Amino acid sequence: MEDNVFELIQRKNQEQEIAALTACNVKTEEFGLVLTKEEARELVISRNESLKKHKRVEFNTGILEKLIYNFCDSQYILQETYAGTLMELQDIFYLFKNEAEDKLTDDELITFMKEQFENICSGDTDYLADTCLERFAQAIRAGYTGYIGTDGHNEYEKFDEEPRWDKDLYLQVLTELFWR
Repeated sequence: MEDNVFELIQRKNQEQEIAALTACNVKTEEFGLVLTKEEARELVISRNESLKKHKRVEFNTGILEKLIYNFCDSQYILQETYAGTLMELQDIFYLFKNEAEDKLTDDELITFMKEQFENICSGDTDYLADTCLERFAQAIRAGYTGYIGTDGHNEYEKFDEEPRWDKDLYLQVLTELFWR
């Protein structure tokens, strides 16, 4: 009897979560991104698996809505990859909450993730996790606290080791070549 009641409560909670995720479509639709009910269900299942994998517990609806609202305007997320990218981002989020020893707030971590996803990673979630977030989390574990005053904004250049493409220099060289 108790198992049935627990399952019923779980199912009801899951349906509420799915409804909340599909309600995000009102905002994301303007960016050409819409979750179907089935995709929302898969995201909820994926979140539960990710929480188990990373040994985390949540008492509210989770991080998905924040990820949706923060990443929906990304130039790198297309309708075809939307649900899959959200699954990857939420898994990365939980992984790096642990890796940063829960020293980052959800908003600081999401801000950092979004900036790197757009500006450094060009939408590559593997590069986001394996390079940008790994370096940032390593610095935090070593005692770095500079992110506290920035809310996670403009932090990566302190840890970036790769030379970046300089758009202005490129345009200058292109102009010189063209006008020769």
